[in-house]
Parts: sequence; structure tokens; C-alpha cells
Amino acid sequence: MPDTADRPIRRYVAWMVVALLVVAADQATKWAIVEWVDLYGKVPINSFINITHQQNTGAAFSFLAGAGGWQRWFFVVLATVVSVVIAVWLWRLRHEGPLVLMAGLSLVLGGAVGNLVDRVRLGYVTDFIQVWFGNWAFPSFNVADSAISVGAALLIIDALFLTVARQKKPGTSPGFLSPDRAGSCRLLIEPSSSNPVWDWSSACPAHRS
Repeated sequence: MPDTADRPIRRYVAWMVVALLVVAADQATKWAIVEWVDLYGKVPINSFINITHQQNTGAAFSFLAGAGGWQRWFFVVLATVVSVVIAVWLWRLRHEGPLVLMAGLSLVLGGAVGNLVDRVRLGYVTDFIQVWFGNWAFPSFNVADSAISVGAALLIIDALFLTVARQKKPGTSPGFLSPDRAGSCRLLIEPSSSNPVWDWSSACPAHRS
């Protein structure tokens, strides 16, 4: 059936669209900040949040911002590798990937690409959200950083809680099925007290693309 066969592709495309929406929102907000807020200027929102305009040559939340310039291409390469790995991971999960896991991966992917665009174009990332805790200011961040943080939190939740719940659910597998190039499937079984066992089956019609 074409509809059933195309469903995994549509799921993959949908999650990639989520990542692209994160990139679009990130780039749009950065453009607005550059246009309307002076560099290092501040626009108070309330007693603990400011909109500002910062140029961050480091990673998220200004990590390594004070390095000598080598970090630009280091983070470009790192973000590119991470983005490719996540895109491939989402593709492999397109059949039965858990919702929280795929949402987390999409958010991290969108955030990584959003900041990657800045690093390639400008050599730095535009940050503009500043949060104060008393007399201490949290390092400024942006939409991409927020997406990465929320996505990472979802990945941790999935790893610590939901994966265990799936393993304990009667009638379900602790792993997931994915077709290899020959059309067969592999099921990852994770015994609690031994190494993972790979069980190869000869066919997997329900999960073929």
C-alpha cells in the first residue's frame, strides 16, 4: 500500500521541517536584533530579562568565547558532524522512532544548524536573551541555544525514563526494527546482564520503506 509505505518518509520529512522551523525562527530573531538593537545595547523586558545584542565567538552560552579564534572552525566542523549524525539518526528512526526522542533530536539539529549558519557567515553567533539572577547575569543566548537545551533535556528524559518504560512494557521490544540495505531487519535486544544481542530476521514487511 502506497500510503503505508510512504508513512516513514513523511515522518522523517515532518521532523526535518521542525528542525528547519527552528533554523528559520533563530535566523529571523537574530536579523531583527541586528537591525533594531545596538551592539551591546539592552532593552529591559522585566526585572530579570533583557533583550541585548552580543557577538559570541564561542559555543552556546559563551563557552570558549575568549579563545584566540581557532574555535570558529572547530565549532563549524563539530556542528557539521553533529548535524549529519542527527539527520542520519532521524532517518534510521523513521519507522518506529519514539516521539520524545525524535522531537529532541530535531530541536538539537535545528539549533546546531542555526548557530552553524552564523559561524560560517559571520565568524560569531548573535546572542540576545539575557537573564539576571540577582546581581549575576546568565550568559546571553539565542533561539538556537534554547532549542539545543530543550532538545537535550528531551533526550535525557527519553534515555532515563521512557526507554526503561518501553523495555518494561508487555509485548513490546526494548529496541526497534530498522531495515538494512538488503531489506532484512535487525532487532536490538538489550539483556540487563549481558552484552547486546543482534538477532537477524529474513524479512520485515511491516517496516519496509
